[in-house]
Amino acid sequence: MIGRTSKRGLETVSRRLCRKGIGAWCVASLLLLVLSASAERGVVIGSKNFTESYLLGEIIAQLLEGEGIRVTRRFGLGGTLICHEALVSGEIDLYVEYTGTITEVILQAEVAPRRDALVAPLAERGLQPLPELGFDNTYALVLVADRAVELGVARISQLADLPSLRVAFSHEFLRRQDGWPGLRDRYDLRFQPVGIEHGLAYQALARGSVDVTDAYSTDGDIERYGLVTLKDDRAFFPRYAALPLAREDLPAAAGAVVGRLGGRIDEERMRRLNAEVVVGKRSFAAVAADFLAAEGFAASPVAASTWRDELLANTIRHLQLTIIALGLAVLLGLPLGVLVHRSQRASRMVLYGAGLLQTIPSIALLALMIPLFGIGVLPAIVALFLYSLLPILRATVTALVSVDPLLRRVAVGMGLSDMQQVRHLLLPLALPNVMAGIRTAAVISIGTATLAAFVGAGGLGQPIVTGLALNDPGLILQGAIPAALLAIATELCFEGLERCLIPAHLRRTSAP
Repeated sequence: MIGRTSKRGLETVSRRLCRKGIGAWCVASLLLLVLSASAERGVVIGSKNFTESYLLGEIIAQLLEGEGIRVTRRFGLGGTLICHEALVSGEIDLYVEYTGTITEVILQAEVAPRRDALVAPLAERGLQPLPELGFDNTYALVLVADRAVELGVARISQLADLPSLRVAFSHEFLRRQDGWPGLRDRYDLRFQPVGIEHGLAYQALARGSVDVTDAYSTDGDIERYGLVTLKDDRAFFPRYAALPLAREDLPAAAGAVVGRLGGRIDEERMRRLNAEVVVGKRSFAAVAADFLAAEGFAASPVAASTWRDELLANTIRHLQLTIIALGLAVLLGLPLGVLVHRSQRASRMVLYGAGLLQTIPSIALLALMIPLFGIGVLPAIVALFLYSLLPILRATVTALVSVDPLLRRVAVGMGLSDMQQVRHLLLPLALPNVMAGIRTAAVISIGTATLAAFVGAGGLGQPIVTGLALNDPGLILQGAIPAALLAIATELCFEGLERCLIPAHLRRTSAP
C-alpha cells in the first residue's frame, strides 16, 4: 500500500512527466493509474470468478458499507491461486474461501477442514478465518437427469464401468488433489476428461456434447439445467464450509461486522440466492441487498448503473491499459532494436528472449506477476508490455538489417556519424516495417487485455468474465464485440497514420 507522503511525491513526479512528451506521458499515466487504484481504497473485498463467490463478495461489501466502512471491490479474480496470492500480498483484505480448499490447495497439509483446525496454520501466513457462513458447498459430479436415467447411474462408483463417457472438468478441478487426480485414484476411473471453463460446462451438458462435469453443490445452474448430482459413495470430497478468509491486519471493526454473517446462510438458502442470479437474471447487487434486508442488516443502497455506463468505463480502462503498455513497448523496443541490429548474436539473443515470453500463456503470466506487482492495473500493464515487445523488436531489427548495404556505404562516404545514419537513413527506410510491427503489437494488446479482468484490472474483459460465470452470452458479447471493434478501429487508425508518415513509394514497396 502506498503511503500518503509517497503518493503526493509520485503524483508530483507524474504531473511533471506529463509535460515531457509521449514517453514521459506513458510513465506518468501509469503512475496516475496506480495512484488512483490505491488511493483511499478502504477494505478491499475480492472474489473468485464464479457466481457464488461474486454474490458473497457483494453481500460482504454492502454489509460493510452499511456500517460506514469504505469498500473497494476486486471481483472476478481467477481461481484460488490468484485470490490467495492477492490476499497474502495485501492487494485484497478478504474473500470467501472454503475449508476443503484451504486444507487441500492453500495449506497442502493434513489438517481437518474445520475452522478451529485452520486458525494456527493460517496465522503462520498472516491470515485468519472468520466465522463460517453456515453452508457446505462441496464438489459434486453432475449429469442431465434424463442422461443419468439412460445410463443407469446414481453413484460416482458406477462411472468406473463407463470408460467411454464424455467428461469435461473445470481447469482447476483437473489439477487439484481434492479434484480429478484424487477422485480418479479413489474410484479407479479410467476415462480421460478434458478441461473446460466452469460456466461453459453447463451449456455443454445441456447441448449433449458432454455427459459429466464437476459442479458446486449450491450452484444455481443445477436447478436451471435440471441436473442430478451423483452420490459420493466413497466419501472422497472433504468438507467445504464457506468462510471469509482475511488478513490478520484486517481492521477489527470490519472483522466484527463480517462476523455477523456467521451461520446465517444454509445450503438451501445459498442455492436459492444463486438461482436468483442465474435463473432470475437479477444482479448480484440486488440479490445481496434483498438478503441483507431480510436478515435485518443495514446495507448500502444499490447504485443504479446502465449497461452504457459500464461499457464506457470498461472501454476507457481497456484503452488505458493498451495505450500505456504499447507506448512503453515502443519506448524500449525501438531503441533496443536499433542498438542490437548490427550484431547478429545480440539481436538473436534479444529476439529469443522476447519470443520466449510469448510462449507463456497469458493467464499464467498474469498469475506470475502477482507476487511481484500485486493485482490491478500494474501487473496487467507489465504483462501487456512484455507481449508487445516481440513484434516491435522483430520488425525493427528485420527492417534495419534489410537496408541496402550500398546505401550504408554511401552514408559513411558522406561523413555521417552512426547517429546521423540512424536518424536520416535507417529509420526512414525501416519505418514502414516498424509501423507494421507496432500495429501488430497494438492488436495483440487489445485482445490480450481482456484477460486483465482476472487480476482485477477491469477493462472489456470484466463483462466477459462475469458472463462466463453466469452463462450469459449477452454479457460475454458486451465485452467481446467492443474489443473486436477496437481492434478494427486500431487497424484503420494505423492505416491513416502510415499515410501521413510514410511516403507513397515506400508504402507500395513495403506492402505485403
